[in-house]
Amino acid sequence: MMNIPTSSLPRVVIIGGGFGGLSLAKKLKNKNFQVVLLDKHNYHTFQPLLYQVATGGLESGSIAYPIRKVVQSRNEVFFRLADVQSIDTQNKKVISDIGTIFYDYLVIATGSKTNFFGNKEIQKNSMAMKTIPQSLDIRSLVLENFEAALLTNDIEERKALMNFVIVGAGPTGVELAGALAEMKKHILPKDYPDLDFSLMQINVVQGASRVLDAMSEKSSQAAEKFLKQLGVTVWLGEIVTNYDGVKVTTKSGNDFISQNVIWTAGVMGADVQGFDTATVMQRGNRMKVNQFNQVEGFSDIFAIGDIATMMTEKTPMGHPMMAQPAIQQGDLLANNLVRLVKGEALKPFVYNDKGSMATIGRNKAVVDLPKFHFNGFFAWFVWMFVHLMSLIGFRNKLVVFSNWLYNYLMFDRQARLIIRPYKNKKKVDKE
Repeated sequence: MMNIPTSSLPRVVIIGGGFGGLSLAKKLKNKNFQVVLLDKHNYHTFQPLLYQVATGGLESGSIAYPIRKVVQSRNEVFFRLADVQSIDTQNKKVISDIGTIFYDYLVIATGSKTNFFGNKEIQKNSMAMKTIPQSLDIRSLVLENFEAALLTNDIEERKALMNFVIVGAGPTGVELAGALAEMKKHILPKDYPDLDFSLMQINVVQGASRVLDAMSEKSSQAAEKFLKQLGVTVWLGEIVTNYDGVKVTTKSGNDFISQNVIWTAGVMGADVQGFDTATVMQRGNRMKVNQFNQVEGFSDIFAIGDIATMMTEKTPMGHPMMAQPAIQQGDLLANNLVRLVKGEALKPFVYNDKGSMATIGRNKAVVDLPKFHFNGFFAWFVWMFVHLMSLIGFRNKLVVFSNWLYNYLMFDRQARLIIRPYKNKKKVDKE
């Protein structure tokens, strides 16, 4: 059992401790609700910096923050470490691996997961990068493959161990490619002086006609230029159809040999069982919500952030799957829940687009603001400042800033450690 105290206050159960869930839980402080926050991890992950954990720029602890610390000073807010299995909407209860809990209001803020578009072979053999464990696995695999490259005399095998294919050129793919290119230039040749780094290729494969296709044309062109300056090969209009662990197969027949394939080509909503998928679930596995974030067909169940699709004239495909919509929806929903209890009219959600940005290595970034776009060193500085300020906790801000300063001045990345070998783990999983 979850052992949540009984209360005369209406109970709000929030599933997910991401940007949206935490935003809502914090805003419900002193609002006369009992709040129960459920998540399968006891920490919040700052996902925009996962690629830096994967490439040894940051340790995982600097981009994670304990959920209990966020809610510890808030009365009537309870956190439980739980993996939610399904929702019983008729009886208003959430069923999880640690027991069942009843709700008055339910908020689904489960975020998103990697979308492999149904390709099981690619899912099995490539690397995803949506969680801290996945980022640590990528870091281990990359370093283990360079260690293995030292031991083989087979030039084709060595190329496969040293080659990278990043599928998808959104912000994650572009930032990861830039970080790997910086490693190739400044760090790996010092660590592995007996390897020929002309063999190391970094390929970004993008199905769309340009990189960062959700950003402006100007930023897209600048990002592609920066990638090419760093020695990254960009393949546009190219669809990956299969990956068997060594060979990457594409629709055009332009195949790659690589043992480092990282899939950043798409995300989908991390849905919860218990809803009529025909009426509730939309494109990308997201839940259809109205302008108040109420799930289709329900007045007491809400969805916010990546899992929610709010289709309006301005956003026919829903809002972008980024932190800002989730945070803003969480903030408004806290106030709307108060209105709902009082019988007042709810306020519709209006997204305040603060812009988007991506960094492509040292002194190189692109920034799209609502009214203007810029790139280069100043954009890189803005990117760093915004991400630093967005981290939760003073310690994390301090640790990340000091790491960035060290990396910038010393052309180094200290976290190149194989703490938990990935290849051994994979071997055990197969057995």
